[in-house]
Amino acid sequence: MPSAEPSVLRLPGTPRPAPRALPKISLPLGLVLPLVLVVAWEIAAARAWLPANLLPAPSVILATLGDLGRSGELVDHLVATTTRVAVGFALGVAAATLLGSLCGTAPLARRLLDPSIQGLKSVPSLAWVPLFILWFGIFETSKVILIAVGIFFPVYLALAAGIPSVDRKLVEVARVYRYSTAALIRHVLLPSVLPTYLIGLRSGLALGWMFVVAAELMGASQGLGYLLVDGQQTGKPAIIIASIILFAILGKATDVLLAIASARALRWQDSFKHENS
Repeated sequence: MPSAEPSVLRLPGTPRPAPRALPKISLPLGLVLPLVLVVAWEIAAARAWLPANLLPAPSVILATLGDLGRSGELVDHLVATTTRVAVGFALGVAAATLLGSLCGTAPLARRLLDPSIQGLKSVPSLAWVPLFILWFGIFETSKVILIAVGIFFPVYLALAAGIPSVDRKLVEVARVYRYSTAALIRHVLLPSVLPTYLIGLRSGLALGWMFVVAAELMGASQGLGYLLVDGQQTGKPAIIIASIILFAILGKATDVLLAIASARALRWQDSFKHENS
């Protein structure tokens, strides 16, 4: 059965390095700070050190989430937001991978396209909202495209900057051994740029969760962004804070999944992190 590891350029006779074990993710240690903050927050709220109308206790927020869960609203909001981020992530990554690879490998394309893309990168997410509403309406298309725009730029930058920074000596060695263009990409460029590309994916995913709030301001009737705004309009801070906490949980959960996939893809890498994991 063929190995799933990326092929890395090796001189003839060089032994294949042994794959590294996957790094351990110490979730219990990472939960210490949030749990301490929640306990301190609950104590402060119980002793009336915090205004209940502005910052309700964690127990009140948990009860609010329970009520939303029992009514079925919570599941609908979670599914709507997660679906939008997933579709936007797929579109944004596909476009960024195509253009980033093109600009990274073709100097003419880089000189032609990169300045405009870098300029658009600085446009705030909310600035796109009126234009996308005008072009695509207030339904799902405009929301998904807005999320895709947010995800696009970190992934594009990872490839457009990562490919030209590949060690020139590796490319020269591959040419000495008469690698074809496809072999050069597979054995040299892809393994070299993969760590940077995976970091770009994680950064893009984080921006996707940020952009979905702006997207759900565009006439949404479901989603955590809608729930957030509804809590603000009805003066219910428990709903606002519950929405923020759910965004944090979903963002962290998806980032952990992507981090695990990245660790599997980079098991061949002999890095300082692997030595100390």
